[in-house]
Amino acid sequence: MGQMLQCVSPIDGSVFAERDVMSKDAAFESVGRARAAQVEWAARPLLERIDLVMAGVTAVGAMNDEIVPELAHMMGRPVRYGGEFGGFNERASHMAEIAEASLAEIAVGEDETFKRYIKRIPHGVVFVVAPWNYPYMTAINTVAPALIAGNSVVLKHATQTLLVGERIAQAFHAAGVPEEVFQNMFLSHEVTNDLIAGNAFDFVNFTGSVSGGQAMERAAAGTFTGVGTELGGKDPGYVLEDADLDAAVDTLIDGAMFNSGQCCCGIERIYVHESLYDDFVDKAVEIVNGYKLGNPLDSETTIGPMANVRFADEVRAQISEAVAAGAVTHIETFAEDDGGAYLTPQILTNVTHNMRVMRDESFGPVVGIMKVSSDAEAIALMNDSEFGLTASLWTQDVDRAAQIGDAIETGTVFMNRADYLDPGLCWTGCKNTGRGGGLSVIGYHNLTRPKSYHLKKVTG
Repeated sequence: MGQMLQCVSPIDGSVFAERDVMSKDAAFESVGRARAAQVEWAARPLLERIDLVMAGVTAVGAMNDEIVPELAHMMGRPVRYGGEFGGFNERASHMAEIAEASLAEIAVGEDETFKRYIKRIPHGVVFVVAPWNYPYMTAINTVAPALIAGNSVVLKHATQTLLVGERIAQAFHAAGVPEEVFQNMFLSHEVTNDLIAGNAFDFVNFTGSVSGGQAMERAAAGTFTGVGTELGGKDPGYVLEDADLDAAVDTLIDGAMFNSGQCCCGIERIYVHESLYDDFVDKAVEIVNGYKLGNPLDSETTIGPMANVRFADEVRAQISEAVAAGAVTHIETFAEDDGGAYLTPQILTNVTHNMRVMRDESFGPVVGIMKVSSDAEAIALMNDSEFGLTASLWTQDVDRAAQIGDAIETGTVFMNRADYLDPGLCWTGCKNTGRGGGLSVIGYHNLTRPKSYHLKKVTG
């Protein structure tokens, strides 16, 4: 009997979905079909590929009433938030709009003797490994531009959101994207490793844990297959003395707690200027005490369970260790906290960087808040991390924010906002957050390779 993948619902611990994994031979055969189909797909006019991809996006939107409760069952996000189609559509639409300019030939020069230019050529078969926390939006970041650029795509989705890849593939196929060009596969870690190590793919894009990214790079070692990674994060917020305090509290606490804190670019640590610190903490506690923890299928629920009990256990462990080392909790345990996936959101003060909760990725509804007295102190603390995805600065001074941003080791600098992915900007990180870049014109550059043409017209 073959291996089976199971999605265990955080709502009640029941098995919500299960699928058989593909054998190694079947997986290699499927990728072979993707490679054969890619040639014809790339030969289609760019505008035709764009239209087909956007028709697929529209077809996903038509499923949204089914998708929203399905997501609640699979990973616990409350139905009141309406799913991910807004961001899914925004990202795909932007990449469609900039495709012609991003993929255009680069003219280097032409005269009576020479014509020189650079073209963007699709890699071939792109492998997308997508995470469960924002399963539609993270997948479309690569799926849409990869297909538009002329690649075929193989999608492997996280087991926690087992049905998402199936949904996207169903919608895209119904819209006219050939089945061999875009394939959703259910794969074990072992077969995934064999495919990458066996040079089945021309580019791999992975979003997930640091250990997962390391496994992808080890599998690709020696194959010269490009690997793009977006891994862990420990994103900071810094509230300067001239900040709009109410806006800073509302946005940063939402950025820390939304989706039960399970956001790649969620706020996990906050540094507040000493002049605003006490008021910030008071307002933050008031906001969190107003949350309703509960079943995500209930429209009144504002914070659902974490996607898996083991994720909640890690957050509880970080909080317990911090409290034992002197941290102060500000939120009393909610009645709905069951010691399992349903976890009380927590605010901690009197924290230090000696505590794991301020150093390791939490990926849950907890945030530590520290008092600072200067930009230099805040910069040093923000940079005291093995991760670098985003940083959120709160001030009225754009020049000061830019100057501080230059000193922060991060992929994105926000001013007066947080936890948002602008498809016009490159989504990227540094340090253990990984390498590469998605969306924007740079996303297209990473999903294609340059090919130079040096054409001499006259030989006499």
